[in-house]
Amino acid sequence: MGLEAALLLLLLAAPAALAVQYIVGDSAGWTSGGDYETWVQGKTFTVGDTLLFNYDGTHSVDEVSKNNYDNCNSGNALRTHNDGSTVIALSNPGSMYFICPTIGHCAGGMKLAVNVVAAGGSSPSTPSTPSDSPTTPRNNAEWLDTIAAISSS
Repeated sequence: MGLEAALLLLLLAAPAALAVQYIVGDSAGWTSGGDYETWVQGKTFTVGDTLLFNYDGTHSVDEVSKNNYDNCNSGNALRTHNDGSTVIALSNPGSMYFICPTIGHCAGGMKLAVNVVAAGGSSPSTPSTPSDSPTTPRNNAEWLDTIAAISSS
């Protein structure tokens, strides 16, 4: 009876655990020399997830258009953040672009592009590779598979 109660509790808590917070750059954070093109590979960003940018006073985070991302132009930033620990809510499906506006940082690779899919959406548009990122099941079928695996152990 104890195992069944634990599984029921897990199933009931599942909807609250669907959103994932991604720490940009993992333990290195948002910093010069980070490889954000590699960091983003294999991750599926879903509406409701968040990005956490951790950085020191020499950096900040600008959300920009694709054109400004491609050209490392922070002059027309959609939003600017400089608090050292910025949480960006991924509220809508589509592409989002971020750069560090400090001179030379974006051109040196300190820029991030993410594709946000709708909840229950498909896999990322780029080929995926294994990752150390969170692996929270995103739908009821995945939760049931997880529960079945636990039950059979």
